[in-house]
This record gives sequence, structure tokens and C-alpha cells, in this order.
Amino acid sequence: MIVTITMNPAIDKSTSVEKLVPEKKLRCTAMMAEAGGGGINISKAIKELGGESLAIFPSGGINGKLIEDYLTGKQVAYKTIPIGHETRENIMVRESSTNAQYRFVMPGAELSQREVNACFHLLQQLPDKPTIIVASGSLPPGIPEDFFAQLAATAKKLGARFIADTSGKPLLLAAQEGVFLLKPNMSELCSLVGKDFLELEEVDDAARQVINKGECEAMVVSMGPAGAMWITKDGQGQVPAPVVKKQSTVGAGDSMVAGITWMLQQGKSLQEAVYFGVACGTAATMNAGTQLFKKTDVLRLYEWIKKQVAHK
Repeated sequence: MIVTITMNPAIDKSTSVEKLVPEKKLRCTAMMAEAGGGGINISKAIKELGGESLAIFPSGGINGKLIEDYLTGKQVAYKTIPIGHETRENIMVRESSTNAQYRFVMPGAELSQREVNACFHLLQQLPDKPTIIVASGSLPPGIPEDFFAQLAATAKKLGARFIADTSGKPLLLAAQEGVFLLKPNMSELCSLVGKDFLELEEVDDAARQVINKGECEAMVVSMGPAGAMWITKDGQGQVPAPVVKKQSTVGAGDSMVAGITWMLQQGKSLQEAVYFGVACGTAATMNAGTQLFKKTDVLRLYEWIKKQVAHK
């Protein structure tokens, strides 16, 4: 069973306007609202692919209820940690004249230590033990920076593979605990190896530094238009990113993690999982607002990637 953990969920709202102008009343398109946050996005994406997962997240107030209702409607299984504060909401506005995106991200409700402990209790009491635990996204106020590291330790006790997709100090501490898979971008990889900048040809060596220290068994580095690179102790490979008409980048990283996780759950190799993950991430950029991907787009792009790699 795949379990996703989102400690800073949100209602993601998106709209567009011809041009952002200060001091003016701006006429926007109809607002779209989706349940969001890293792990929730991953669970939504796995469902779109035809898979199943369990989403765990704190929920409070009207927005928390909206997220629960949304996931129920999409038939995504979930368990909540009840909190006494309102779940946050984020807003994304696309300026249609330039296609520029403006993302307004709220901090999230402060959680108590009791609410943090409830997450671990819930995870440990699941009747079906997870095989993969994915923790993704930012941490709200009140959660210790070593939260992902604590999750990594818990995953080991449960015999589950742990995938961490976060940034900053929480990422560094999770790596020090040791995880199965890290998915940093170039900036995050720099922080993991203590460098200010890395050339593309330095990515594999930097990733192996992290792997050889026992901080992860495998790494997938997202490199934007250059695609992604997967690295293990025994091998590596680069996966090209298909060129598509980009509508929005919201949820692209989460979609990539979802594709990788779903394929690994089916026993596929990391290489094949990354091909599929890049297809998912690219497909997500083809949709406007906070929507993720369409499965038909993923399958088409996946076939393109396999052909491109085969011809190299």
C-alpha cells in the first residue's frame, strides 16, 4: 500500500486575468478549486493513473471539509488528523497576456505537538502496513524541522520504502536519517552537497556523494527543460523532457513523484519508473491552473520518451 503524507494541505484556487494592474478592479475568469498540497496531489495523480493510495493530512475548518469532500468525490482514500485551526488556501493567477503565473502561498495553520504525534500514531496503527510512504511538501508552523527525518525512521520500523520530496533544513535532516529515494531539483541537490552551483555534467557525481554517505539508496534529480537524471550506486541515466505547450507548472513535481511511486509499487525498475514520472510531470504542465494531468497525455508522452531513449 502507498501512503502519502501532507502536513500542509491547502485548497488551491486558480484563475486568470488579462493583465495584473495595481489599484484596479480586475475581472477574472471563473475560479477553479482543487484539493492540494504535495502528498494530496500525489494521491490524486495515482488515482488518475488507476492506482490506489491512502492520503494522510491534518484537516480543520471549512477548507479542511472542502478537501475531504473533494477527495471523497474523486474516490481517493484518506485519513485525517483533526486540528483546531482553518486549513489554508493558496491562490494562483495567470496573466493571460504574458502567460506569467503569480502564486500566492499561505503559511498554513500552526500545529501542536499533539497533532504532530497523532500523525505518527495514525501511521503506525494502519491495519494494512504501507510498502511505500511518500512525504511531500512544506511544513507548517509548529512542526519540528526533523519531521521528515522522524518519518524516515518510522518507515524503517514499518519496513516501508520512504520517499521524501521537500526542501531546506527538513530535506537535509531527512537525508541524514537515510531514505529510499530523494527527488531534489538542482538547487536542492546543491544544498545536499554544500555547493552554490552545479553544472549538468556534475549532477551524477554530486548525487553519488549523497548515496555513498548512506543518505539515500536512489536519487532522481529534476532538471527542468533538461529532463531528469536517475542515479543509484550501480547505475544512472538521463531522461529527456518532451517539449509541450506549457499552461501551468503547478503540481508538475508532485505528478512526477506520483508516476515514479506508482511504477515502483508495481515492481518496475527505477529507470522505467523515472521515464513514466517525467511523462506525468510533463503532462501536468499541459493543463491550466492547478489541475494535474490527463492519463491519455501521460501514456502518449511515456511512449515518446521510451523511443527517444532507445534511439540514443
